[in-house]
Amino acid sequence: MSRPARTASRTRTTSESSVELHLDLDGTGVGRIDTSVPFFDHLLTAFAKHSLTDLTVRASGDTDIDVHHTVEDVSIVLGQAVAEALGDKSGISRYGDALVPLDEALAQAVVDVSGRPYLVHEGEPSGFELHLIGGHFTGSLVRHSFEAISFHAALTTHVRLVSGRDPHHIAEAEFKAFARAFRQAKAFDPQVIGIPSTKGAL
Repeated sequence: MSRPARTASRTRTTSESSVELHLDLDGTGVGRIDTSVPFFDHLLTAFAKHSLTDLTVRASGDTDIDVHHTVEDVSIVLGQAVAEALGDKSGISRYGDALVPLDEALAQAVVDVSGRPYLVHEGEPSGFELHLIGGHFTGSLVRHSFEAISFHAALTTHVRLVSGRDPHHIAEAEFKAFARAFRQAKAFDPQVIGIPSTKGAL
């Protein structure tokens, strides 16, 4: 059965940042990422690889003030592009669940392509949100990125840190778990006919 390409291209320009993004949900995990925020590049590259999404991002912003604006705007655009590429969601699995370790860190993510944006994010150790990972990426931006992606892609997302100590490992495990869960949720299920909802729409 031939299916339409699940691709999207999006741009966003504000006084704080400029973002150009292209994705293919049925890719092989190729990431070409340059957000001008090195640790965020690392996380998005992991997302592309482990969700099997081809993702190209070029972004710049007022990182001399704070990386917050650039991370937020890239996450908004990524969520919008995911929503566009998913289309009417016909034939997809809809749900995904993944448990991913990274050394001492263990993270779980559950994704529902529900059409209802919601985020539950819990379990990070006290002080994580204040830690500067790589000297420039505040731990609080991990949650903020998940919020922006989930809201603009209309995903219900649960991310739970089961255990972890190193802030780099925690952030990366969470993004990889999210990627693996999204990979399952966006996948086509040959047993699903039409929209996987009793409402007939997602």
